[in-house]
Amino acid sequence: MKQYNANNIKNIAVIGHGGSGKTSLVEALLYQNKATDRLGKIAEGNTVSDYDPEEIKRKSSISLSVAPFEYKDCKFNLLDAPGLFDFEAGMIEGLRAAESAVITISGKSGVTVGAKKAYQLAKKQNKSRMIFVGKLDRESADFYKVLEQLKAAFGPSICPIVVPVVKDRVIDSYLNLIDMKAYRYENGKAVEVEVPEIEHRLEGLITAISEAVAETDDELFEKYFSGEKFTNDELVRGIHKGVKNGDITPVYCGSAVTMEGLDQFINGMNILLPTAKESAIETGVDESGQDVAVICEETKPLVAHVFKTVADPFVGKLSFVKVISGVLSSTSAPYNMETGEVEKLGKLLSIKGKKQDDVSAIPAGDIGAVTKLNANTGDTLCEGIRVTLQKAQFPKPCFSMALVPKNKGDESKISHGMHRLVEEDKTITYEHNYETHQQIISGLGEQHLDVALSKLKTKFGVEVTLSTPIVAYRETIRKKVKVQGKHKKQSGGHGQYGDVWIEFEPADCDGLIFEENVFGGAVPKGYFPAVEKGLQECIQKGVIAGYPMVGLKATLVDGSYHPVDSSEMSFKMAASLAYRAGIPQASPILLEPIGNLKVIVPDANTGDMMGELNKRRGRVLGMNPVEDGCTEIEAEVPMSEMQDFNTLVRQMTQGAGSFSLTFERYEPLPSQLEAKVVEEAKKLNLTE
Repeated sequence: MKQYNANNIKNIAVIGHGGSGKTSLVEALLYQNKATDRLGKIAEGNTVSDYDPEEIKRKSSISLSVAPFEYKDCKFNLLDAPGLFDFEAGMIEGLRAAESAVITISGKSGVTVGAKKAYQLAKKQNKSRMIFVGKLDRESADFYKVLEQLKAAFGPSICPIVVPVVKDRVIDSYLNLIDMKAYRYENGKAVEVEVPEIEHRLEGLITAISEAVAETDDELFEKYFSGEKFTNDELVRGIHKGVKNGDITPVYCGSAVTMEGLDQFINGMNILLPTAKESAIETGVDESGQDVAVICEETKPLVAHVFKTVADPFVGKLSFVKVISGVLSSTSAPYNMETGEVEKLGKLLSIKGKKQDDVSAIPAGDIGAVTKLNANTGDTLCEGIRVTLQKAQFPKPCFSMALVPKNKGDESKISHGMHRLVEEDKTITYEHNYETHQQIISGLGEQHLDVALSKLKTKFGVEVTLSTPIVAYRETIRKKVKVQGKHKKQSGGHGQYGDVWIEFEPADCDGLIFEENVFGGAVPKGYFPAVEKGLQECIQKGVIAGYPMVGLKATLVDGSYHPVDSSEMSFKMAASLAYRAGIPQASPILLEPIGNLKVIVPDANTGDMMGELNKRRGRVLGMNPVEDGCTEIEAEVPMSEMQDFNTLVRQMTQGAGSFSLTFERYEPLPSQLEAKVVEEAKKLNLTE
């Protein structure tokens, strides 16, 4: 493929609900434009976009892929994004690198939650939008029903350009409302036919297009209201401008299986969607904190953005880059604004699915990949200028599980593999919880973690299973006690002698506050640190269930010593004895972690969510209306009740809801639940 300039490059993210036909559409567009020699099919596992073994196995996209093709001296970089909610990172990566978004909608399923989320995200990021209603070859598909849903969901910006002409409930032809030509498809080939008689519904659509175009330009506005009709060129120019500004969302339709309508859709993308030169302009921040406009021109200094990373144990790291300005060539030595280091480039590659071709340069506006970069997703690379571009905002992980190795001694292999996967996927986190001694993986859902485990096995050769993470409870006391701890042992020669009186009382702290209030040298100052050390070791295990003790103040008030037999070890042991004797008398209780929850649900689900939070012992703090007919509920909830909350939110809202949960503080566990926690602690050997 030859090199194109920014005025002839279009980067388009193909997004939408899972199963709405994104990958099939991309495959059909590639085949239609001779970028492939066969029409790949998802069921057969031979598509360009879904090449990963996991994608072939699951028959759905799980990561972003790049698929370029050429049409009328223009290069189209299609970014095929996953539609499943667990793999939302792919859609965010794709939109970050694109100037436009094509939202696919099934003519059978209609406007789903995934379509709404995709549209709203593209709109929020000021991307030009186009809709393709596909699967019209299906028996129960209904374009006009979907069109009404689109208008209801997305408002007056919806502008149908190509519509089906239906006769006897079967699509007879497709009518282009810009050039007013109709086409019938025979074996995927378009044949122009007579334009059908314009019925009332189509007349309304044509009027709506003219009104939308009139709004984009003062001259066109005057022409329209003077009663003149727009020329074909004026319609295209007006719609193009409206699409670029986000005021018009063209709607096309057809079938990726029968290839019907695809030629018109490709032409629509070509004439209506903006080029990289028009829309790839970004605002960065220089080293002094000032905004800097980054213009998409090859003659400008190099500024590029890493929008995706692939970790491969054999090839190493593969970084996908979008060059905003300048040219990234094999001789470039770009400065990484994130790390503060100059990057050494490996190979520069042009990517089409899993196929990689060496290139000498990636010009402004284009997308490519670089091997062996130290850069991570979101990093800005520049040369001749110092500017940082805005990073994409990824959803925070909300579903956590503990990793259990199938083979002993694999912990370090797990850690290595997980750190590589975290580099690749910004919606996965990994940590080693030193309190519970568990390796915790967090992601966006069960499917997400399942794929991560498969990658651990195939890429890094380590097998693991998942278990529910241990909840990190705490213990504390509620009343003040004064106890003696006396350690005395004689076994010939020097003995051991330590004697302390300690007051234990509740305190507002995260661990232990140690003070001494000894008079007359009953305990020499040299032994104070030993007493404190003994107590610090003891609070690691509480007396109820073996969880760490917090909120404890210990004051050394008295004691005695032996000039020969006393030692630091003796007083450390004495402090331990005092702890074991005193804490059970001080009304010990269990504390549970409480989280701050912010959950966004559609207004229709607000009542159900409030009831669910009450079941989970939550306390609702407030409710706030947010955009798109949703409500944000803020509550405080016990972390132990939230393990399956991610699944519940998905089921309750059909994927429209979202939430964040952060640790807030510890609170007393209701007494009726203590027995169950103690029993679980015994199974985990915490009480030993």
